[in-house]
Amino acid sequence: MDQLSASSRAALAAIAICTLLGGCDKPAAQPAGSMPPPEVNVVSVQPRAVPVTFEYVGQTAGVREVEVRPRVTGILERWNYHEGAAVHAGDSLFTIDQAPFKAAVARAEAQLASAEARRAQAQRTVERLKPLWEAKATSQKNYDDAVSAEQIAAADVKAAIAQLTEARLDLGYTRVAAPISGITSRALQSEGTLVQAQQTLLTTISQVDPIHVIFGISESEHLKLAKEAGEGRLVLPKDDRFDVTVKLADGSVHNATGKLDFSDVRVNPQTGTSEARAVVPNAGQKLRPGQFVRAILQGAMYPHAIAVPQRAVLEGPKGKLVMTVNAQNLAEPRPVEVGDWSGEDWIIASGLQPGDRVIVDGIMRIRPGAPVTVAAAPAASAATPATKPAPAKPAAEPAHQPSAPAKNKDAR
Repeated sequence: MDQLSASSRAALAAIAICTLLGGCDKPAAQPAGSMPPPEVNVVSVQPRAVPVTFEYVGQTAGVREVEVRPRVTGILERWNYHEGAAVHAGDSLFTIDQAPFKAAVARAEAQLASAEARRAQAQRTVERLKPLWEAKATSQKNYDDAVSAEQIAAADVKAAIAQLTEARLDLGYTRVAAPISGITSRALQSEGTLVQAQQTLLTTISQVDPIHVIFGISESEHLKLAKEAGEGRLVLPKDDRFDVTVKLADGSVHNATGKLDFSDVRVNPQTGTSEARAVVPNAGQKLRPGQFVRAILQGAMYPHAIAVPQRAVLEGPKGKLVMTVNAQNLAEPRPVEVGDWSGEDWIIASGLQPGDRVIVDGIMRIRPGAPVTVAAAPAASAATPATKPAPAKPAAEPAHQPSAPAKNKDAR
């Protein structure tokens, strides 16, 4: 017992300090109940007209896409265009060896000349026999045979003209021209290759200004929109002519807005979706055929919707919920059913009533049933979604915020 343990020495030192300071008989802290309730920012929700957007995965395609194939069989002699360049309708793309087709034209011309000579001879025979037949100096048979020979000769001339026309067409088809204006792809056949009429693919041409964006709308989505529109809860644009904005793979937005111009009534049995199509201006050719993009449809509106800022919606054990302030200024959790997105807000399908006060800032400092103090300068009303509410005490706000899902209907 001559030596004191370390803990004993520490206790004696604490007693000595308390004695010197004379303050150890005072409480170390105030009771927890004397702390003021945490301060929160709220919005008072009211029905209002809320624009709504719909977002779908789509793929671009040229408004006109043409496969260029030869119309005659022959040897591909040369290319007449630069691959990937823009061409105009009628521009020469390829040339097929013309020699055999020129020979066919010459042969058809000779056959036409021969047929015309035979017709002239038959006409002279008829002219010679007609007076004799009228004078009863020749038989009816001789005259009828001469008339028939003239008619056959005239038909042979028409056949020869048709053959010559066909030969000249084939000669013209050796110049493979662009059927439309657009952007060419690479040449698929080398010079010197034997190409087959109507079969061999030479290249393709895509007309990309404007350009199509094709996407699918699920059957459940169609039914939901039709139900809400029928009940008057959703107002769609006239003739379903939605404005369409295109978002690219890197997140950038195409600088021109298009229009929805087609919606198929049929449902694809493999995908369960119906096809829809938008036409989008593409003057700078930023969009290329085959790209995967996101089509954002705008123009619909919920005329009497209740919406809250996205950060006010929390993920609970049984689904989405918000924290409200009741009449006694107590925090009260409220399960909600969420609908579509609208800018910075999330439309609430059910769970809230007009006038409910929803906490948007300071949520992490409170617990259900705890008293709260509503900030004197509340956050911006949900009726003005473009303005973000400022937190009452930024320094005390935890860094963590409830995560918001991507703005995609499929993600919900």
